[in-house]
Amino acid sequence: MTRKLEELFDLPSGTADTDETVTDIAATQYSITEIDSAIDKIDAALPGIRDLETSDKEMDDLAVKATETFDDLMDLGMQVDSRYASEIFAVAGAMLGHALTAKTAKMNKKLKMIQLQLQKAKLDLDKEKAAGQTDDDVPAATGEGQVLSRNDLLERLIGTRDQKNKPA
Repeated sequence: MTRKLEELFDLPSGTADTDETVTDIAATQYSITEIDSAIDKIDAALPGIRDLETSDKEMDDLAVKATETFDDLMDLGMQVDSRYASEIFAVAGAMLGHALTAKTAKMNKKLKMIQLQLQKAKLDLDKEKAAGQTDDDVPAATGEGQVLSRNDLLERLIGTRDQKNKPA
């Protein structure tokens, strides 16, 4: 506000700070509303994802069992007569194939879920555009970035790798 308006309406000086505070509060409330709507969307999608996590665990268990069986059969094949070893090695190879199949199926399922989520996001965006919103009305997808030095990036990567390799 200008001084003349402050004098005209007998307002205390410095109301510009309170106006900035009010706009900051409004912007924060708007951000919180956007975050709440995003959380609601995530919560709506979670029941299907929980079921997928159980099948991921089952696929991992199958892969571990198949790998352990492969190791056992390889040890057995090394200890038996050579005429019987070929069949044991063939079965061991099949077990390793099963482990690989289980891991591949798990990865394919995750990729399919990502693909479906991207298709849903595209459909939602197309639906908003078809509803009459222009490109200016549609909120742009935002992301966050950081400027890091090479050494900082390497430290973060090594730290993440070390945390994943720690025994639980």
